[in-house]
Amino acid sequence: MPTDSVTLVEMAPRDGLQNEALLVSTAIKIELIERLARSGLTRIEAASFVSPKWVPQMADGQAVLLGIKRQPQVSYGALTPNLQGLKAALVAGADQVAVFTAASESFCQHNINASIATSLDRFAPLLALAKQSQIPVRGYVSTALDCPYEGAVSPTAVAKVARDLYQLGCDEISLGDTLGTGTPQRVIAMLHAVSQEVPMAQLAVHFHDTYGQALANVYAALEQGIRIIDSSVAGLGGCPYAPGAAGNLATEDLVYLLEGLGLKTGVSLASLVQTGRWISTQLGRRNGSKVGLAWMK
Repeated sequence: MPTDSVTLVEMAPRDGLQNEALLVSTAIKIELIERLARSGLTRIEAASFVSPKWVPQMADGQAVLLGIKRQPQVSYGALTPNLQGLKAALVAGADQVAVFTAASESFCQHNINASIATSLDRFAPLLALAKQSQIPVRGYVSTALDCPYEGAVSPTAVAKVARDLYQLGCDEISLGDTLGTGTPQRVIAMLHAVSQEVPMAQLAVHFHDTYGQALANVYAALEQGIRIIDSSVAGLGGCPYAPGAAGNLATEDLVYLLEGLGLKTGVSLASLVQTGRWISTQLGRRNGSKVGLAWMK
């Protein structure tokens, strides 16, 4: 594996916090984002502009984006499932926006109450406005390996959805192991299929660690040429539509692996560990990072 750099996309402020049972204050969200930026992370998904009715934790997205002290080298992104959300994100100064669908019909119906085809149709005007506003768009594909309702998802199905998002105009496609059930050989097969439709340089991976396979899956993805990886400090996160799904891969653990492989991230591991310890204390929960726990001793 050659020595080069990997881009980390930090998910904690959005995907990490969105399912916390107790409301997290706007001030804590802002401080989390600022701490993450100071650690050297250059891409942070900072907010979500979904309906507060469905995700009350994310109701203050505009206040968060407007309240942070921005670092010039950092891109602050937002999840925008519809045109209304996109317009709000643009007003708040989002540097990148994201849309999401799934590779399995059942999950898509449970998650956004629409078929895959309908979800893609809804994205067309959103992508048109984003392009007009010169804002890059990221596309998320959930259940890229397994679905809680349908079981294993074929690589061909994942490749089709990724291709459709790419053709719609998404600049980057993030492939999510929503249940955290994937294993390296299956990741390789999925990436092989998807890379026939979307250039590898525009693909990212998003692994949950339910079965403890996230780092092994990252290594497999790196060997295939992936250089964009989603993660969440302290392993924060989960999915309400994926029963039993654990948090995201902890950013601290990912950076430790990448440094060991000689891959550059530009991130301070010590700073990340401190941030993971801080946010875990704020939330009153156990730190989900193995590196974070080891460094606390």
